Amino acid sequence: MVKRNSRNKSRNTSKLKSHYYQRTHLRPRPHKTIITRSQCNTVGSFFHSLPSEVFDMVLDKLSVLDISVFTMVSKDITQYVMDYISTVTWKNKMIFQNFHYSTCLEQRSSVGHYRDLGLLFKRCTLLLPTKERLKFIFGRLSQIPCFILEHCSAQACIGFSCYGVLLQTLIAGWDELECHRVFNFLCEHTNLLQKMKAVVTRKPGVKLYQEMQLRLFCRQVFLDPWPNQLECQFWLLKLLKPWPLVSQARLLFILYGPVQPEGTLGWQDMVERSLPHNNLCDLARALLLLLGKIEVEGQTSTMLAILEELTVIPQPWHGENVARVLVLCGSSLCYNVLASKAINGRLPEIARLLIYIILVCEKDGYHMSWVVKLVQQIYKVFSTPPEKFSFIQKLESTFSEVTREFFEFSFAGDHLDDRETFQTLCILLDSSAHFHTKLLQMLFR
Repeated sequence: MVKRNSRNKSRNTSKLKSHYYQRTHLRPRPHKTIITRSQCNTVGSFFHSLPSEVFDMVLDKLSVLDISVFTMVSKDITQYVMDYISTVTWKNKMIFQNFHYSTCLEQRSSVGHYRDLGLLFKRCTLLLPTKERLKFIFGRLSQIPCFILEHCSAQACIGFSCYGVLLQTLIAGWDELECHRVFNFLCEHTNLLQKMKAVVTRKPGVKLYQEMQLRLFCRQVFLDPWPNQLECQFWLLKLLKPWPLVSQARLLFILYGPVQPEGTLGWQDMVERSLPHNNLCDLARALLLLLGKIEVEGQTSTMLAILEELTVIPQPWHGENVARVLVLCGSSLCYNVLASKAINGRLPEIARLLIYIILVCEKDGYHMSWVVKLVQQIYKVFSTPPEKFSFIQKLESTFSEVTREFFEFSFAGDHLDDRETFQTLCILLDSSAHFHTKLLQMLFR
């Protein structure tokens, strides 16, 4: 009896297991719904249940950088933050309109604040099309006087610098097409092209204030904030491209030419006296930026045409200034300029420019062997022996002419300029000796 009962019990248990297996495996499994992070944050979330007034109080306690991070939680939070920063109260509190600070610490703090604002605007408008993003952002900055051309005359104003840092932070990582749209939008928004036209089509120096305003705006908003040379090159080309070559040359000088101590552009300084290399470094750097792009595109002649126009604005420059700019630009541009003149038969210009290049190298401490190699390269441009002999003969006779000019001018009076000319004469004589010594040394090797 005991064995029979256990056998029956075992049989019943196996039937139950089989029935359970069939029921559980044939029954369809319940459907699982995946809830996204955005849904988790908006449906029944802590912030969703807060009254808007309390939420505003929470945001008021956060820094601009903290709000920019919080914006990325969800779409609903992003929209709420956009509404929050659109209020007059927030704009009056966070978008400063005074940029005339007396200390460097205050200036750095304000620049850093606008860098954080740029990051906030970048993140909270992430889902909008480019044009809508720009409208939203710059609509909140349009009424600040220090961000508008010709609306602030204070010399210590850092408004354009803050504007530039905000723009740089906003568009960092954007592709070239979007940056084109940004430039076009800002041109319309600021009326930039019309203001450029009013300056570059007038005689140099007539609109001194407008020239400096244009320089400050373009440099501090578009050009200087970028540490990367390619990005600076992109914006410089965008600024120059709408204009003919003559206007490009003028605009280039407005943006990078030397500035006098009183805060105006030194148009006449380039004509009347030689300037030290520190005053011409910015201009040389801009020319190198252009040369890098133009050489890639195979348009070196365009660069030479711009340089030709530049060195006669407002009148032909002092020979030493032309030579110093070329020396600062390096071997490639020097050779291209001189070779172009050689091909066109402009021998007197080549000889005179080379004399001033030799003088600049002696004054500024460059190796004279560099000039000797440059002369040898130009010598090879001429194809026939008579042309090569004429080149050497003209170079030597021009040495005598320039020396005589400095000698006569230095003894014409007893003024400070005359004493400086006499010093230049002595340097020229030394440079001649060093140049010929190095030339003979290289020939007799």
